[in-house]
Amino acid sequence: KYYEILGISENATQVEIKKAYRKEALKWHPDKNQHRIEEANEKFKLIAEAYEILNDPEKRKVYDLYGDE
Repeated sequence: KYYEILGISENATQVEIKKAYRKEALKWHPDKNQHRIEEANEKFKLIAEAYEILNDPEKRKVYDLYGDE
């Protein structure tokens, strides 16, 4: 789920994760999507959540093993 949200593969590097996060965060930032603010807020929240998990090596390891249960 989180890899899909950021549009990256499961073996993405930390640099690739950060780059993908920035790209998606800019694309879905609520300030840039006033015409669809609810959708933008939801997507932006998911993007931030994905980045928080995948950017932290320990959290990523747990996520890779168990998913988002």
